[in-house]
Amino acid sequence: MFKLKHLAVGATALALTTSAAFAEKVLRVQSVLPASADESFMLQDFGKDVAALTNGSLTIELLPAGAVVGPRDIMDAVDAGLVEGGMAWTHYWGGKHVAANLFGAPVAGAGVGIDNIAFLSWFQYGGGKELYDRLWEEMGVNVKGFMLQPVGPEALGWFPRPIKSMDDFRQMRFRAPPGMVGAAYADIGVPAVAMGGGDILPALEKGTIDAAEWCCPKPDSVFGFQKVLKHYYLQGLHQVVVNADMYVNLDFYNGLTDVEKKALEVAANASLSKSMSYRIYENGKALKDLTDNHGVILEDTPADYFTEYMAAAKNALQAAADENEFFAEVWQSQKDFADIAVPFWAGAQASNAALGKAHADSLK
Repeated sequence: MFKLKHLAVGATALALTTSAAFAEKVLRVQSVLPASADESFMLQDFGKDVAALTNGSLTIELLPAGAVVGPRDIMDAVDAGLVEGGMAWTHYWGGKHVAANLFGAPVAGAGVGIDNIAFLSWFQYGGGKELYDRLWEEMGVNVKGFMLQPVGPEALGWFPRPIKSMDDFRQMRFRAPPGMVGAAYADIGVPAVAMGGGDILPALEKGTIDAAEWCCPKPDSVFGFQKVLKHYYLQGLHQVVVNADMYVNLDFYNGLTDVEKKALEVAANASLSKSMSYRIYENGKALKDLTDNHGVILEDTPADYFTEYMAAAKNALQAAADENEFFAEVWQSQKDFADIAVPFWAGAQASNAALGKAHADSLK
């Protein structure tokens, strides 16, 4: 009787332990964007993969912008555990640590020709992931990061009339991203103004700004820039690479099982590929709609933009490297990678671009 009683108690304890191990955990992720954004759609797809890989023991709940805190407070909220997760572009946190710029939006391809696909090669196989994992401690936040959604290259932007040279560009009050990217515009004499995506169209309509960039054909068209501006330039250097990431409170992450942690890793790697694939097609459809149905004219970016902006970007990168040791370490890793990978990848992409342009020209 004694043994049976103890066996029963032991069995009950085991059942409770097993039940606790497989109890459903909800990772609430507040985004900087509304639920209708492409980034939100792709995060939900990521969440489906996580739920499937964990048999439902870990689920992702998307919270839209402003649900708990303001967009600029998301990192602090995740750090404090006010919300379990957040989603934003990592260069948003460049004010907390300048090296965040090299992961979220390395200006002008880190000044060494790294495009969005080459960036993933550096991140996954060139040492970038290990440096990314160190970023949060360097930043001083209690966070585990997951790179999810590469974007790029971003369009130069929208203009009220054609720009034939940088002198024309410098006459425009231009919405540009914050941080290092926007500062490089200011350094070459462009009156750069930073503002959120939802503020751009009203500013254009009021004449507060003359021209603007946000991202790419699909999200740009959703904001409605084509209602005001008709001259669209696809080729830009400012954000050849942009990454939307998920941040998880480190205490919450440490409370997950090994299977749940692995599920986040595997689903994140899948998201890197799926997000890029999704955006190519969605942006293609949006660009066709803009040019076919909204009177948008595709223009070629003037040659002096590339030389002037690249010079400003390199100056900004070198200045940051001189001031911050971890920034210098990350940038050196990107440069070392580029010395090996970019000569091959740029050469291969030149033929790919020519092949694609030949088809695009045949459609005109």
